[in-house]
Amino acid sequence: MTQHTITVSKTGRYYTSGNIDANTETIWLVCHGYGQLAEYFIKHFQLVENDKTFVVAPEGLSKFYLDGVSGRMGAAWMTKEDRENEVRDYLNFLNLLFDKLFSEVDFNKVKLNVLGFSQGTATVCRWLGQSNVKVNRLIMWAGTFPVDVDLAIHGNRFSSIPVTLVYGHQDEYLEYLKPEDYKKFLDSAGFKYNIVTFDGKHEMNAEVLREVANEFTVNSR
Repeated sequence: MTQHTITVSKTGRYYTSGNIDANTETIWLVCHGYGQLAEYFIKHFQLVENDKTFVVAPEGLSKFYLDGVSGRMGAAWMTKEDRENEVRDYLNFLNLLFDKLFSEVDFNKVKLNVLGFSQGTATVCRWLGQSNVKVNRLIMWAGTFPVDVDLAIHGNRFSSIPVTLVYGHQDEYLEYLKPEDYKKFLDSAGFKYNIVTFDGKHEMNAEVLREVANEFTVNSR
């Protein structure tokens, strides 16, 4: 038995809030976690909405029923099965989406915040690793930096981006995040970062998001 692959066109879905025009000052590109949908994930960012802000939430290309064979749906960016092709597919999707929306935006004049929640953290980090776009803030929320992004190659890229690491003290996946080990990794890799924690689980938290959105000065630790 021999495995083969063939490249096909696939429709990627995304949701936006706000408009891009001469008044736009801040753009948020936000990627959901495993089993979520962009339609609902983008609603967390209503609290940052105003006439100078644009939010875009792309959706993972793989969709599935969350329980059995009917009912609520979720999406994923990738799994361990055929992961290299799945990563390549979603990077192509994000690149095409970014070019479609922002090819004429001057990012020297507009702030770009990139946020990944849970599985979306690795997604946005892989995307930024192969992108040269200017980023004002990378928010890694309840997720970790992907081990397959080679910092020997991309280290300068990430050391130039201010990073905010967010997690809840009751996060059920905290044993995988391992905050103390993660801090050591960020330090050794030369990241400029700060850490925001809250008394909660593996979830987006409105109060914390408001705090992160309002704070643009990141202190190195």
